[in-house]
Formats: sequence, C-alpha cells, structure tokens
Amino acid sequence: MFNALTIAGSDSCGGAGIQADLKAFSANGVYGMSVITAVTAQNTMGVFGIQDISPEIIKGQIDAIFDDIEVHGIKIGMVSKIESIKAVAQSLEKIKKLPYIVLDPVMVSKSRFKLLSEDATKTLIEELLPLSFLITPNIPEAEEITGRKISNIDDMKQAAKELHKMGPKNVLVKGGHLNGPATDIFYDSVNFSEIKGERIDTIHTHGTGCTLSSAIAANLAKGMEVLSAVTMGKNYVAKAIEKGFKLGKGVGPTHHFYELYRKAGILDE
Repeated sequence: MFNALTIAGSDSCGGAGIQADLKAFSANGVYGMSVITAVTAQNTMGVFGIQDISPEIIKGQIDAIFDDIEVHGIKIGMVSKIESIKAVAQSLEKIKKLPYIVLDPVMVSKSRFKLLSEDATKTLIEELLPLSFLITPNIPEAEEITGRKISNIDDMKQAAKELHKMGPKNVLVKGGHLNGPATDIFYDSVNFSEIKGERIDTIHTHGTGCTLSSAIAANLAKGMEVLSAVTMGKNYVAKAIEKGFKLGKGVGPTHHFYELYRKAGILDE
C-alpha cells in the first residue's frame, strides 16, 4: 500500500480541504493521512470563519506520522499564517528523505474569502516553494506570487518560468480562469506542455483545486512519472467535475467516487 499525507485546512461541508484530499487519495488508490492546519466554518455558499491550529500541534501531527509511517507523497494546501507555514517547513526539513511534495498555494476561496494572510505570501514563497516537487497555482494565485498579469497562454508560460526560479522542481499553472478550453501549462525547467481539457458547463466545482493536487500527489506516491501524474490527475478531476452534484444552496462539490458509484450501479454512465 502506498501512503499519502495531506497538510491542509478542514472544510466543514466536505467539498474541499482535508476532506476532499482524503477522498481523492482513496479514489486514486493510496492510503490517506492528514495534518490539519486550520478549521473553517464553511458550506456551499462560502467560508465564514477560520480557527488556526497552533504551530506546536501542526509540528506534533507531522512528527507523529513520520515517526511511525512511511510516507510516499505529500500534498500541502491551506496554511494561512506565517507561523503555520514555518511550522510545516521546519518539520519537513528535518526529514532525511522527503517524499514528493505537491504544493497547492491556496490563497482565496471561491467565495473570495482570504485563506492566506497578506503578510504570509512572502513566507510561503521562501519556505515552501523550495521544498516542493510540484506547485499547482491557478491564475490568480500565480499572479499574486509573481506580480505578473496573466491574460493568455504565453503569459502562463512566462509565469511558470518565474515560479520555477523560486525553487520548485516543476510548475503547473492552471488555466481555468481564462476563457475558452481549460488548458493548463506544465513546466519542468526545460519543456512546456499544454494539458488541454474541455470546459465543463457546471457551477458544481467546489474543491477542484484541492482534488487535482491530491490526485497528482497520489499518482506520484505510486511512482508515476510527473507529467503522467499531472495528466492522469487532470483526467480524474475533469470526470469528477462532470459528475459534480448539487449540495446545499450554493456551489456543489465534485464527485470523487464517480467510478465506484458507476460500478456499483448507483451512478449512470
């Protein structure tokens, strides 16, 4: 059994964050474990509050996992404060052989609630980007980190180059915020790859970024080559978006287990 660890915030309605990560890990064939960095009061209509977990408990969770269990892949999501970011970095830096780390630099929720304090972006760049095997920013996140406006594919490629200079070995800039096809740009320091997908007409996209980064981390944990891990992760999340469903009064979640539901006769083709 391959094992993957998510270091992220909790989503009380289960569509994003730790809950989405664990579902994506399971759906992609790895055993999921978690380090909770914050608890959110959240539903399909938005995020209404955050309670950060203390740096000592964040460190304690990470240490407890690595003292006992072999970890093959890590996904890092919401780390909202400087103290939280430093706690994660300090714990991971102690590990002699780090597994693959996929960093999803979560900054703002779909409802525009700030999930990363404004003074913490610099710390995120300095502490976590250099530890990352892959980072997966969407366009607003890439713009925030690089200070560069992104309006087209060429802009995405230039942003990917700048992000790579900050330390991660690979960069995936997600293109969902542009018009037209949902094209992502992958950069490995030498080559660019355009990973294309159809734009799916649905509002039920809660947790897509969390789900994609976790699916990629699961694929890397299983030993998949990075571009294949990214491509397979995108294929998985595209189907999960296609099968997304209404929950509550707002933006519903993606369907992490559509394939299992289909095989069980619960979900139509």
